Amino acid sequence: MPYSRRTRAPATARAERAEREGNAEVSLERDLVSPDADGDDLQIEAALRPKRLAEFIGQGRVREQLSLVLESALRRNRPPDHVLMSGSPGLGKTTLAMIIAAELSAPLRITSGPALERAGDLAAILSTLAEGEVLFIDEIHRMARPAEEMLYLAMEDFRVDIVVGKGPGATAIPLDIAPFTLVGATTRAGLLPAPLRDRFGFTAHMDFYEVDELEQVLHRSSRLLGVSLPPEGAHEIARRSRGTPRIANRLLRRVRDFADVRAEGVIDRDVASAALDLYEVDAEGLDRLDRAVLGVLLRKFGGGPVGLSTLAVAVGEEPETVEVVAEPFLVRQGLLARTPRGRVATAAAWHHLGMTPPPDAFGAAHFD
Repeated sequence: MPYSRRTRAPATARAERAEREGNAEVSLERDLVSPDADGDDLQIEAALRPKRLAEFIGQGRVREQLSLVLESALRRNRPPDHVLMSGSPGLGKTTLAMIIAAELSAPLRITSGPALERAGDLAAILSTLAEGEVLFIDEIHRMARPAEEMLYLAMEDFRVDIVVGKGPGATAIPLDIAPFTLVGATTRAGLLPAPLRDRFGFTAHMDFYEVDELEQVLHRSSRLLGVSLPPEGAHEIARRSRGTPRIANRLLRRVRDFADVRAEGVIDRDVASAALDLYEVDAEGLDRLDRAVLGVLLRKFGGGPVGLSTLAVAVGEEPETVEVVAEPFLVRQGLLARTPRGRVATAAAWHHLGMTPPPDAFGAAHFD
């Protein structure tokens, strides 16, 4: 069965560059608030993941809609419609796929888009599916085009055409497959072709979590990890977690380490704040790279506008790293704006770094 863990090109490039430059500490700081998961995260997440829909925290509208889809399918004794989940990494798409299989009492087959390089890779999986089985394809937008075209027919008619031979003598042999439910996950729904997107009967968009929802996630994780976490400690970690449960759980483990060594294992507000300050995660969830981007933009370029390449060179990173890793969170927090002329720091960014914004700063009227 083809299987591939989620690839993380920007994170991998950063780690390799940090190792070459003898600066592994910088890589650690960045990965601490990265929404992507590495090998250690995947193992720990397996223990912390909720197993049923009732245990899943957050995403209230998605949970309610999904429960109706699953309950209706169970009453009709038929596989539910195919499900597409979109949203940023770390919000629970894989967890929900596992919950769907558990709620249906069906086997779960897991693969990823990058692993399906040829149509034969997908055909090998589809031809061995049992009736009612759930097939989960992570990063489905990264499937190869031949596999993608085969998936159209499989989703709609539960049939695949196996091509034997090449050229004019090639023959397509139809092969019926058992009815199944496809669960696709994507971080970039806009890259999915319309024919594939239209074949999903239910589409769910995963939103970032509110602080109170992350507090519930942290309390549940702390019980499973055997960590003493008072409400004020949970609040301090939650508000620095960038709205992402995966980051919240990762920060909880780092704060636990700090508390075990320096605070007798109790994580109150002061302990959590001291630990996260040590790991350079500030009160808004910004890390070293985020603050470097804002600092360069304000101090060297007067708040912008400045081009992406120039900004990346100034902070010593690749343009892709700045654009993919740092900018989405800064824009979402209202600290950075993308304009046709380049990147511009908002008045909120000036205030965040303790500086007085000029009168014509982007968004200054809001603060006035």
